[in-house]
Amino acid sequence: MTILIVGDSCTDVFVYGEITRLSPEAPVPVFNPLRQKENDGMARNVANNVEALNVTIHTITNKNDIRKVRYVDDKSNQLVLRVDENDYCDRIDRKLLEGIRNNKCKPIFSGKTKVDAIIISDYCKGFLEEEDIQYICENNQNVFIDTKKELGDWINLADYIKINSLEYEKNKKFFEDNDIINKTIVTQGNKGCLFRGEIYPTENVPVKDISGAGDTFLAGLTVEYIRTNDIIKAINFAQECTEIVIQKHGVSTV
Repeated sequence: MTILIVGDSCTDVFVYGEITRLSPEAPVPVFNPLRQKENDGMARNVANNVEALNVTIHTITNKNDIRKVRYVDDKSNQLVLRVDENDYCDRIDRKLLEGIRNNKCKPIFSGKTKVDAIIISDYCKGFLEEEDIQYICENNQNVFIDTKKELGDWINLADYIKINSLEYEKNKKFFEDNDIINKTIVTQGNKGCLFRGEIYPTENVPVKDISGAGDTFLAGLTVEYIRTNDIIKAINFAQECTEIVIQKHGVSTV
């Protein structure tokens, strides 16, 4: 099994430190850094989770380094501040995009690399425009999408769409006028997720960090669907994967 991941990526940086007092200059905490952890984020985090599930991956993503730096109180694991650096990337190369046809990636890899599914992880940083996503959906099968864009008709040919509850509320009017809701999975945190009017609950586990949990869900969903051709089994498996990573610090793989 081979899965292609397309989308914008970043480096997730977690700076853990101690907070013992407030600043005398302003009512803000004084942060004393103790240690730092870095890992792939966004589309590359999706790819790492897919690979952790013993699936071959190919990734098409940006080269410049978007960085999300989070300052976290080491004692409470409370996020104090997030600083985003270089928060934009160049658009996908046109030749690379045009090569993603019929679940093959012609100019990207040697020969004609066949993929079983395509994951679009769109964090709306500039790598993919609406027409780019539409092109991939029109020319391929088994396309799974997680996007931060406001939804429109350009997404109608996606096979499955994963969004969170806030994104669902933002796009509610679009769903009311479009039957795409029947292939949309709405994640709702500790409430589970909603699909075709039914709630699929999640286990109650101790949560340490939800950063990157949506990436893990998307990876697990796609992998299990390709293995079983059963979206309900895929949803349940995706939630099991997510339950694992939220019990870890930082952005983690399943």
